[in-house]
Amino acid sequence: KKAKEIKKAFKTWIFKDAERREAIVDRYNELFNSFRPREFDGSALSFPMMNSSIHLHDHQRNAIAHAMFGGNTLFAHSVGAGKTFEMIATAMESKRLGLCTKSLFAVPNHLTEQIGDDFMKLYPGANILVATKKDFQKANRQQLFAKIATGNYDAVIIGHSQLGMIPMSRERQEMVIQSQIDDILEGIDELKRSEGSKFQIKAMEKTRKSLQKQLDRLEKVNQDGTITFEQLGVDKLFVDEAHEFKNLFTPTKLTNVAGISNSASQKALDLFLKCRYLDEKTGGKGVVFATGTPISNSVTELHTMMRYLEYDFLKDHGLQHFDNWVSTFGEQKTDWELKPAGNGITDLYGLGIDFKKIAIRLLAVYCGFRDICPCIKQGHLFYP
Repeated sequence: KKAKEIKKAFKTWIFKDAERREAIVDRYNELFNSFRPREFDGSALSFPMMNSSIHLHDHQRNAIAHAMFGGNTLFAHSVGAGKTFEMIATAMESKRLGLCTKSLFAVPNHLTEQIGDDFMKLYPGANILVATKKDFQKANRQQLFAKIATGNYDAVIIGHSQLGMIPMSRERQEMVIQSQIDDILEGIDELKRSEGSKFQIKAMEKTRKSLQKQLDRLEKVNQDGTITFEQLGVDKLFVDEAHEFKNLFTPTKLTNVAGISNSASQKALDLFLKCRYLDEKTGGKGVVFATGTPISNSVTELHTMMRYLEYDFLKDHGLQHFDNWVSTFGEQKTDWELKPAGNGITDLYGLGIDFKKIAIRLLAVYCGFRDICPCIKQGHLFYP
């Protein structure tokens, strides 16, 4: 109770001074209350190389325009809305208009051939490469990478697990992993200063050791003669069923937060590395995610999606760290108790995060890169 009173008193103090209040409100409005999601109209797109017997719906045309002209995009469309054709048409139109050179599709392993069939159905004249398990056998891998790097393919289609077999350069891996280690060390220091959860400290220390081992292994890797992802010539990445990669490690001093991964997933880290590279190469216009379930457990999963697709925006606004993002768009519901010695209070347990108060601001930022498909249900138009 006392902690809540202190928190309330601090809020009162913040807004008591008119000059201070005006400065804080102006700063918040400038950073986070000045967004209006751009609306994309794809009605003018012609698709001259597309199968003339196939006609795209309006929402598909708009989604394609979004991905072509609006930067990194998330096709957050429900099952059956036509995400596959949206990705394929985006790749082909982007290449035709000179917006990209070579697209890479990462799809669920069991769907590589099906996506290839859909590609040829929509664009019979397309030059695509559908990789097989045999192509990714260790003895054949470098030959495949050389084929991708030198071939003038409209698209290359691989499985999710195969994406991780295409290495990034050692220098880029070391840079990103060291950055994550630094974030973890900063979080551990903060928890120790605030006498935070010992369990959380141990979990973060375990992850730090795992990343450090990974960093140590990289120093011994000899990449001479190895073709890396950067050398493939890929400048557009499409990730189907992108929710499969949501387990991206998030350093935080908060506890019991649903949707946050406290362990390092190599699969997710590898995709993050590739997204960051493509952001640098294309100015934030080289990645398209597609999934019907961008949020399955908690609103906090939005932060993970934004780290993949809008990392530069987060960094420019000081939101790349989850705790800063939460303090801006939400509030952790927490209870406190007196310390046994009676000389202070301690965080008792986390009760989740409340985003209700400023959800509109968060959604305005989120919808800047998310394409939402309107659907018809029982005669009514609604947005999933």
